[in-house]
Amino acid sequence: MAENKVTFSDIAKYTCFSKTTISRYFNNPESVTLENQAKIETALKELNYKKNKIAKILASGHSECIGIIMPTLFYDDYHSAMLNQLLSTYPDYGYKFMVFTGHGDIQTERKYIQELLAYKVEGLIVLSHTMPSEELAGYSIPVVGIEREDRHIHSVRSGNYPGACLATELLIQNHCEKLFFIGRDLPATIPSHRRMEAFEDTCDRYQVSHKMYLHKAVNSYEENRDIIMKNFLDIEKNYPKEKLGIFVENDTQAHILLNIILRKYGKLPKRFRIIGFDDSPISRESVIPTSTVGQQIDVIAKTALDILVAEIAERKKRRPNPSAELIHQIITPILHNRETTD
Repeated sequence: MAENKVTFSDIAKYTCFSKTTISRYFNNPESVTLENQAKIETALKELNYKKNKIAKILASGHSECIGIIMPTLFYDDYHSAMLNQLLSTYPDYGYKFMVFTGHGDIQTERKYIQELLAYKVEGLIVLSHTMPSEELAGYSIPVVGIEREDRHIHSVRSGNYPGACLATELLIQNHCEKLFFIGRDLPATIPSHRRMEAFEDTCDRYQVSHKMYLHKAVNSYEENRDIIMKNFLDIEKNYPKEKLGIFVENDTQAHILLNIILRKYGKLPKRFRIIGFDDSPISRESVIPTSTVGQQIDVIAKTALDILVAEIAERKKRRPNPSAELIHQIITPILHNRETTD
């Protein structure tokens, strides 16, 4: 029998089951006994049946798709690495992904989510900070946030505070006389705000002189480069002889700083020690591998999918019982001491 012409009627006739039983097998396997499931699976193999995905979606209302809302994508190494990890989970979970980047515009993100809902996505992963979690929780599908405000939704994040403590302590162990933090001036609701808190607390605890360079969030590599160049020139002007330790909020910005120094000196002078945060590929593949605090991006992505897929599966049950309490999973960071602090 030609594989593209096998119908539910053919399967029912082959197994001596009703078409209703066959339909239940595809749309709600738990409603069919294990013995009958085995008989139907044998029939599918012998008939060389291939699933019609579109027909299945129309019949069940389940698209096997998950939506992803990113803040930005093209210059930010952390978000590129995270998206790559999320997309690579298809063989394990069987879910396809539809990805949108909001670029910080709440109306655009609302429009994108409505588009995703029209395509019957079964769940949503949000890395953007733009929409409040209370609004996200009001949608009809499970939502998991990654490294964002999460009061009303499930979430996964890195241990930002302990990770930043490790980074700052490493610079102190390098006998730096003055420490600096370069990063975005983020609201306290965003998890990575804890990096600057940890930097200040650690410097105070060790009684080390320090300074913060905070800037507004920007959406391009060029804007970040200009900001970091301005910060570096100010550091060089005011501290021309001291050994300086610079903790940069993320690996992308740490790489920008490293390039600025290399272009000026042709090397990384011993009086500059640099560490970033994320352990994105750029930190390992740079001309001089950059010290960083690893977020375990692969673990964060897998944990987010575990939570989301479990919620999706629960809602498909005849008597769903979604989690009564929100899940907020924190992944332990790992310090990577490389050549910029060696």
